[in-house]
Amino acid sequence: MNSENAISRRKALKFLALGSVSTVVAPSLFTTSCAANRQAGYQSYSEIFNSVYPFELAPLPYAHDALEPAIDALTMEIHHSRHHQGYINNLNNALESRPELHSMTLAELVANLNELPASVMTAVRNHGGGHLNHVIFWNTMSADGGAPGGDLAAAIDSAFGSMDAMKEEFTRAASTVFGSGWAWLASDSDGALQIVQTPNQDNPLTDGLNPLVGIDVWEHGYYLNYQNRRGDYISAWLDLIYWDKVNEIYQAAI
Repeated sequence: MNSENAISRRKALKFLALGSVSTVVAPSLFTTSCAANRQAGYQSYSEIFNSVYPFELAPLPYAHDALEPAIDALTMEIHHSRHHQGYINNLNNALESRPELHSMTLAELVANLNELPASVMTAVRNHGGGHLNHVIFWNTMSADGGAPGGDLAAAIDSAFGSMDAMKEEFTRAASTVFGSGWAWLASDSDGALQIVQTPNQDNPLTDGLNPLVGIDVWEHGYYLNYQNRRGDYISAWLDLIYWDKVNEIYQAAI
C-alpha cells in the first residue's frame, strides 16, 4: 500500500481493541448491559463505534415524540431521517471506490482521519464525523436519563468537583460554540474526564480523546422549538442524558 493509503497500525489496533474490551474486562457486566440496551432499542458500544462500510441508519431507540417537551417530534424526525441519513449517504458514496478502507470501523476512520487518503479525508471528516456524532447523540439520550454512578461518578467528581459543576462547565462550552458544532464530555486513555468543543462534525476521537456524550448545537437540532434560545435547549438536554449508556461507553473506552 502506498503512503497515501497508509493507516497507523498502532491507532487501528487501539480502536479494534476497544470493540472487544467489554468481553475482556467485565464480561458479565457488559453482556447484561448490552442485552438490556438492545432489548430497549439502544445500540451497544460495538454497534455505535465498530460498524463498517456500507454504513446504515439505525432506527431511533425511542419514538420521535419520546423526548418531548425537551426535543419536539418534528425536529427529531427531520434531524434523524434527513440530516443523519444524508451524512451516511455521502460517507458511503465517498468510500465506494476505496475498497482498502471498507474494513475499517467508523471509529478507526474518524480516529485516523489525518492519515486517510487526501481524496476522502474531507468527506470522512464531515460525513463520517456526522454519522458517528449522531449515533452517539441518539443513543445517549432518554426521557428517564438517570444519574451517573460508579467509576464515572467518581471521575466526574475528580475532574469537576461535583455533578453540578460539570453541568455548569458543559453549559458554558455548549453555549460558546461559535456557529455550528458540538460540546462533549470526553475522556483520555486513563479515564480522566474533560469537556471539549468540536467545530462542525469533528469528533474528539481525531484528537485522541474518547467521546462519551455530546450535544449537537447545529441550529437544525433545536431551532424549530427554541429558535435562537440555545441556552434553553442546552438546559433541557442535560436532563436527557442517558447515564447508563454513557457509563457503558466510558467503561469500554478506558
